[in-house]
Amino acid sequence: MQNETIESDEISLKELIKKAREWSSYLYAKWKIILLAVIIGACLGLSYSLIKKPIYTASLSFALEDERGGSGGIGGALGLASSFGLDIGGSGGGIFSSSNLVELFKSRTMVEKTLLSPVNINGKIFSLAEMYIQNNKWRDKWDKNPKLASVKFLPNSDRTLFTRIQDSIIGVMYQNLSKKGLLVGQKDKKVSIINIDVSSTNELFSKYFCEALAKQVGTFYVETKSKKARLNMAILERQVDSIRGELNGAITGVAVANDNTFNLNPALNVRRAPSARRQVDVQANTAILTELVKQAELAKVTLRKETPLIQVIDRPILPLPKERFGEVKGLILGGFLAGFIAVIFLIFKRLFTYLS
Repeated sequence: MQNETIESDEISLKELIKKAREWSSYLYAKWKIILLAVIIGACLGLSYSLIKKPIYTASLSFALEDERGGSGGIGGALGLASSFGLDIGGSGGGIFSSSNLVELFKSRTMVEKTLLSPVNINGKIFSLAEMYIQNNKWRDKWDKNPKLASVKFLPNSDRTLFTRIQDSIIGVMYQNLSKKGLLVGQKDKKVSIINIDVSSTNELFSKYFCEALAKQVGTFYVETKSKKARLNMAILERQVDSIRGELNGAITGVAVANDNTFNLNPALNVRRAPSARRQVDVQANTAILTELVKQAELAKVTLRKETPLIQVIDRPILPLPKERFGEVKGLILGGFLAGFIAVIFLIFKRLFTYLS
């Protein structure tokens, strides 16, 4: 039985080698078809490499401010302010952590506001949205459609006044940029440095959009984070102005009352009551104004502490790094894929012939 098994195995191996030779001979007989497919594929790959525009990538990196609770002198000052029932601002909360800020960069609102920001090229000012439309040659197709021919995106235009067509167009821009052209992330979770990469076929668009997006998010970040401190500072400044006006009026009232009682008979003390009341108002308003001025100065310190929130480290510098599909790569890859497809086609064709 063992001898028969070994002999059977030897016969199977011989048959396998024989089949491999038959397939090799079959494919060799079709070398002209395979060669033609390789040449056609190489030509197509070369054509694609010549037609394909290079991709320019603009990179910008920035560091987030390291948020820490108030300590030392400022912490004591804030505690003193709270003891008087005054809230002069503090931390803006944890809504702008690193992960949340990354999502903010990729949000539709920030991208659309960036697309509507102005850019100056050769003395002409237009929006980045118009620049995107020109890069993709959408106007050539829109000229045939009266509804689209008149669509324009002016710099700093009011987003709430857009028509349905404008909403659709800028929505397509956002989808294309968020899926293919915009990449935001941290290289290392231990480092609070975030990188923005913008890729497009236009070098200037990549650079301007990257810088405009960072500026747009930075402005929104500053305004939102310091909003509470700014509101409290504005309230304190109005209160300081109001109390100062009352104090000036009380000082004037004291002077008028003293003039009215000049050389007054000492026996008529009741005539001195207005002057005494005005003097009390002066002392009270002076004490209130002194405290409010302290709180207003503390509010200014808090606002300055919270305002510098994003520090740009590296900006995109021309010329930008580009990624191009090379001619040699197109020749090799196109020829290989076409030859492989031709071989697979011939194999399935022969198998189909045998089965039928």
